[in-house]
Amino acid sequence: MMQDTLTNPTTEAGTTAITNTSKPKLGFLGVGWIGRNRMEVIAQHQVAEVTCISDTAPENCSAALATIPSAHAINSLDAILEQSEVEGVVIATPSAFHAAQTIASLEAGKAVFCQKPLGRNAAETKRVVAAARKADRLLGVDLSYRHTQAMQEVYKVVQSGELGHIYAVELVFHNAYGPDKAWFYDPKLSGGGCVIDLGVHLVDLALWALDFPEVQNVKSHLFAKGQPVTNPDEVVEDFATASMALGTGAHLQLSCSWNLPAGQEAIISATFYGTGGGVAFKNTNGSFYDFVAERYYGTRTERLCSPPDAWSGMAGVAWAERLAKGEGFNNEAEEYVKVAEVLDKIYGRYDAEG
Repeated sequence: MMQDTLTNPTTEAGTTAITNTSKPKLGFLGVGWIGRNRMEVIAQHQVAEVTCISDTAPENCSAALATIPSAHAINSLDAILEQSEVEGVVIATPSAFHAAQTIASLEAGKAVFCQKPLGRNAAETKRVVAAARKADRLLGVDLSYRHTQAMQEVYKVVQSGELGHIYAVELVFHNAYGPDKAWFYDPKLSGGGCVIDLGVHLVDLALWALDFPEVQNVKSHLFAKGQPVTNPDEVVEDFATASMALGTGAHLQLSCSWNLPAGQEAIISATFYGTGGGVAFKNTNGSFYDFVAERYYGTRTERLCSPPDAWSGMAGVAWAERLAKGEGFNNEAEEYVKVAEVLDKIYGRYDAEG
């Protein structure tokens, strides 16, 4: 299951490999399939040195070391933080641990790249961003779809003004599968269901492309196994819809799910409609990995880009490149808080006007 103001990280930098003679040394906390993928992509692009890894599952450590034999395994985050040469920590652990582990790393003087969600709610996310600001350390979150070529093309069109007044955005992420780890289904550990797992990506893409306008009102409907969810603090949703009104006058409509009989593995899209036409980021043939960008003119469609696109793990590469340049805290981290606040409103965690 799938799950930085950016331009394409392989174009603006000119090359994905940094030219500095000294690469930042990184520790990796959690090297299951996502963590190991991020580690391998960072290593392949030669933007940082993988120094040490830690995982509670010995088989994960063995698999990671087979890929990066120069690294060494240690038994905890504390052990990683004690490594004076480590400049950054890449975290890919269950969601319940993200905030505390990120804050501990920042307070130890390390930059952090963390899997989403950064926090299970806006309050946790705010504490993490405040810790990054206080420590003056670079903070990144794996909002990976920003780094697809297709979304980069969509971003360019939206930012160009060619669409005129953008009045509607449709966001969809339906997954025919569901998470295979028990903690995903405990809201105390996960922070929620399909919205915080999948919807977070789409909310981020829409707000990012639109320069993070004010979200004035949110109305949502959550379901679990076909029944309305009345207490999202006790039950995680597997289907959700949400309507969001923006200060610009635009309307965002979100729909996301786990285990949906969608007729294919996944349906993923972010479509922007304006008075001058439309543009869309969408997957092809039910794929979690292959995306296209399309520009719409009435009944005519123009394809802006097509697969293949080696985007997986590129968010980590971009973060490592910035770390290599000596970048500290960046105010862009406040975007993580803005997205978390919208998710809180979808879950009804505080008044939708608040």
